[in-house]
Amino acid sequence: RTKFEVLDVEFNVRYSRNPINAIHTRLKSNQSILEKMQRRRIPFSLENLETRIQDVAGVRVICSYVDDIYRLSEALLRQDDVKLIAQKDYIQQPKPNGYRSLHLIVRVPVFFADQRRDLPVEVQIRTIAMDFWASLEHRIRYKNDSPEVQRLAEELKECADIIARTDVKMQELRERISANLS
Repeated sequence: RTKFEVLDVEFNVRYSRNPINAIHTRLKSNQSILEKMQRRRIPFSLENLETRIQDVAGVRVICSYVDDIYRLSEALLRQDDVKLIAQKDYIQQPKPNGYRSLHLIVRVPVFFADQRRDLPVEVQIRTIAMDFWASLEHRIRYKNDSPEVQRLAEELKECADIIARTDVKMQELRERISANLS
């Protein structure tokens, strides 16, 4: 969270605008971690937790524009104490259901009372519109046993495509406005 807050301030100073609309963080509960390890048949140990579970901690960064997603991820990955483990670009290659977001698994330093440990964190960076869609899709698909779920999934895919076009159009408008103000 702190790394992104600092980047947001820096972007405001450099470019006179804040690329980040919101930052959400989460830590997986102990129960959720245990269940995931059991599902994957991973014996419970601190070493296995640190090396085989990549999403104990998570950060979701919500931006206004798609180009901000890539600028922020590049700025984060240039930091010498951040190590990229994996990247999945669901913006360039959306999931079949229409989901879009940039996912990074990074190792970052975490300071404890007596030591520093580099631990994995899952980072998701997406636009406001992508986040709105993902929240709605999650509620419909995972909280609903309706027989209509397949039809809803098709409509959600259509919405995802509309949102992607809207994100592109909003970025184009921002660029035109900026050009006219310069």
